[in-house]
Amino acid sequence: MLLRIEGRDLPGTPGVVVAVQARAKPYAMLEPVPADAAEASWDLTVEPFTNKQGERTLRGVHVTDGIGGRFVYLSWYRIGEEGEYAMFCRAKLMLSGIPQDVFEAGVAAGRLSARCGLTNAKGNPVTARLVPPAVEWTAG
Repeated sequence: MLLRIEGRDLPGTPGVVVAVQARAKPYAMLEPVPADAAEASWDLTVEPFTNKQGERTLRGVHVTDGIGGRFVYLSWYRIGEEGEYAMFCRAKLMLSGIPQDVFEAGVAAGRLSARCGLTNAKGNPVTARLVPPAVEWTAG
């Protein structure tokens, strides 16, 4: 199924990009987006399943299983003079924050969407654990 992540309110920082990070590979980035873009979006292929604790959740190349549950990293990178990337912070889009009814409707429809702001209260890249109400989850 498809997990679509939509970011809004990017911080506008020149020379910085945000990308979805592959599990355990900080420099395996999915579609880096400049931090001064109007918006960002990523489409991830994920698989719904039931974990050992009996919870319905997702797994896939871009899903990490860590302390506090499964999540997707939104990683921030500075672009160097020679075009190299240097990660300096990241946020966790927590999958445990998906309301169960939305999760099941998304599985039935084959698509879940997460919409969140990517700038913190100080105008910097967001680096928090992203859960509702900071994330709006929808199905379909």
